[in-house]
Amino acid sequence: MKYLILVLLLFTTPLMLNAQTKAGGLVVDQGGNAIPFANVVFAGSTEGTITNEDGRFYIQSDATYNQLKVSFVGFESLVVDLPQKVNYNLEITLKEETESLSEVVIYSGKQSKKNNPAIDILRKIWANKRSNGLSQFKQYEYDKYEKVEFDLNTIDSSLINSKIFNKMEFIFDQMDTSRITGKTYLPIFINERSSKVYGDNVLGKEKEELKGNRNSGFNTNQTLIAFIQELYNDFNVYDNYLKFFDKSFVSPLSTTGIDTYNYVLADSAFIKNKWCYNIIYYPRRPAELTFKGDFWVNDTTWAIKEINLQVNKSANINWVKEIYIEQEFEVLNDSVFLITRDYFLSDFALRKKEGSRGVYGKRTTLFDDYKFDQKREEDFYDERVTQYDETVYTKPDDFWEEKRLEPLSKDEKGVYVMLDSLKKVPKFQRFYDAGAMLVSGYYEWDRANLDIGPIFSVFGFNDVEGLRLRLGARTYFGQNDPWRLEGFGAYGFKDEKFKFGISGKVLLDAKSRLILSGGYRQDVEQIAASLTTSTDVLGRNLASSSLVTVGNNDQLTSIKLANFAIEAEFLKNLKVRYDLSYRTLESASPSFNLDYYTDFTQSEIKSQVKQTEMVVSTIFEPGKRTSGYGVERTTSNEWFPTIFVGYTKGVEGLFESDFDYEKIQLSYRQPWRMGGLGTFSSVIEAGKTFGEVPLGLMSVIPGNQNLFSIYGTFPQLNFYEFVTDTYLTAHLEHNFGGRIFGRIPFLRKLNLREIVGIKGAWGSVSDENRLINASGVEYLAPDDKPYYEYSFGVGNILKVLRIDFNFRGNYLDLPEARKFGITGALEFSF
Repeated sequence: MKYLILVLLLFTTPLMLNAQTKAGGLVVDQGGNAIPFANVVFAGSTEGTITNEDGRFYIQSDATYNQLKVSFVGFESLVVDLPQKVNYNLEITLKEETESLSEVVIYSGKQSKKNNPAIDILRKIWANKRSNGLSQFKQYEYDKYEKVEFDLNTIDSSLINSKIFNKMEFIFDQMDTSRITGKTYLPIFINERSSKVYGDNVLGKEKEELKGNRNSGFNTNQTLIAFIQELYNDFNVYDNYLKFFDKSFVSPLSTTGIDTYNYVLADSAFIKNKWCYNIIYYPRRPAELTFKGDFWVNDTTWAIKEINLQVNKSANINWVKEIYIEQEFEVLNDSVFLITRDYFLSDFALRKKEGSRGVYGKRTTLFDDYKFDQKREEDFYDERVTQYDETVYTKPDDFWEEKRLEPLSKDEKGVYVMLDSLKKVPKFQRFYDAGAMLVSGYYEWDRANLDIGPIFSVFGFNDVEGLRLRLGARTYFGQNDPWRLEGFGAYGFKDEKFKFGISGKVLLDAKSRLILSGGYRQDVEQIAASLTTSTDVLGRNLASSSLVTVGNNDQLTSIKLANFAIEAEFLKNLKVRYDLSYRTLESASPSFNLDYYTDFTQSEIKSQVKQTEMVVSTIFEPGKRTSGYGVERTTSNEWFPTIFVGYTKGVEGLFESDFDYEKIQLSYRQPWRMGGLGTFSSVIEAGKTFGEVPLGLMSVIPGNQNLFSIYGTFPQLNFYEFVTDTYLTAHLEHNFGGRIFGRIPFLRKLNLREIVGIKGAWGSVSDENRLINASGVEYLAPDDKPYYEYSFGVGNILKVLRIDFNFRGNYLDLPEARKFGITGALEFSF
């Protein structure tokens, strides 16, 4: 992959014709020092912006203006002539106000929280925000049109002439200039969405009916469409925190805003016959998830009329160089302000340097035809869309001419034509195929309707198999396939054995999501790294293979598993499943065994476990969103809880099964957004086995002897160090998101993130299970006192690496106890 090239912006005459007036430059004081957050508007209008941390600005308008007005508290306002339609590299010098203007309060740097008229206005906004917007109505509905566009930005001659775009030069006919940043850009993708939104504040429910969706080149790809929807979540600017890109940004209207932002009352004016105050705000501290910008607020309802938000350039966020948001509100009557337009621009880039190239993501959302207090039954809001309706994604042009609340620009219209042309270029198809393979993990063999992969599991290593090669494939006609077959073959060069697996599933009823599945697998696996036994026939624990380990990874099990299952989702996100499985377990290594006594005199030993199980389980995931309507769906969000309850019955004698027992298991997983304090994750698991079972069926507290972190394991525990039949574990972790490191000057620019965690386990073993154990593995359970370990981690190293320093809290006197260890992980997050 080529590195992005640092270049200066190149503005050419053809790119300057779309807007009537453009201006950009630098605002400084008389000493030549940059003035950040200065207010820059076209004279005689409310169209404006503020300077960034370096005092630079860019502004453009479709209207014709010949003057700029520049102001900042503590300085005299200045009107600057614009001799041309396009005026770049302006240097504007503001003079400090003279002391003779004693009636004017002079602000600079951090603003006072006392006797500040801007904060007085802010408090009135808080007091009235519940009476503004949709919350004051029992029911509401409105039309919603959303347009999302992705653009390649910072286009120059070197990029245009690059060999990458050989035979694709025609795409540059669609170039334009951003009205926000002044950079040249090339539209490469556009998605349009028209829907009807219904809400009931009494019931606390909302429903959005998709009427139409289309995009350039990928009309029926619901996974891509769902990704776009999740990337740009809706938010309410009155909330304390605005959540997007997996982050919680402090809103300038937050009740905690006084401690986070500086506020300055800058101006007042009529906006559409409503007298409004203009307040400028900017962060008190760098590196926090905050904004800078301004807003106009009405002087009677204290409702927001217009607001601009730009993410603080030093904010600890990856892959995003700029975020800019505009929202406009209109007066429904004399007292109700409702949002009518929302504009969100993000500049995705590998680096945040000024000249680096990136991709603009732009979302424009328009709201219209508000109606109120039209009551609907609760069942209306609970209805689910269970069938794929292709007509929604293939609406004709006349539908979009009617539903668009603003027309497409010439360049936006050209994207549809351009993508159709690009699909015919072989080089573009190769780029697309390579990108799709990296994202999905599968190579798409379209002619055979097969996906080959996952490519990331082709190579593996452990002490039993040595080097392991694996090749898998699955059927794939489309993402709404009602059935799917999947299989793999693997070979270990040390044990010289072939492993394989095959599975299939079919969707019998779309409404209830009734699915029938089954399969068989013969493999080598580490079964001491997970408390919940997987019923995924082809699933294999990550601890089974690793190139770098702490100690030997030879306590592996040879497993043969056959499974039949039926599942249904009668209620949204509540899945009930029944499994019938048969497995055989035996040691895959001469240095490890699963032996157990078969008689009370402990004279007979068996090394192989044959077991038939019937499992009834329920998974509840409230708030989960998915895309697709086939037998497999893609989860499109992650901030939801997962509750699992399972009951297992081991049936002795059925298919020569060895043991009769019962097992109950519960788990609860919940990620939490903690606002400005970061994120918190919690996982709790509990279970109990009733009856005699050997080592292969016990509940082993999951260890981790890899140098890479594995979810749900204890990194300072060895495999089979603690064995239980009754257990309770907890994993708690808090990611501060750089809140601490961001306040340390020499660490601030590294954008590191601090993580702390604690893990604990309690468990016990019955006397009956101790008596039948002949494996040589000592049944040690943390029943006298719970085992615990804690960790301190540093994340976002080079944006992708996380390192955890793990400390064992107790049971330090055990043989081979590891008191300290380091684990790492690759993490790709904003």
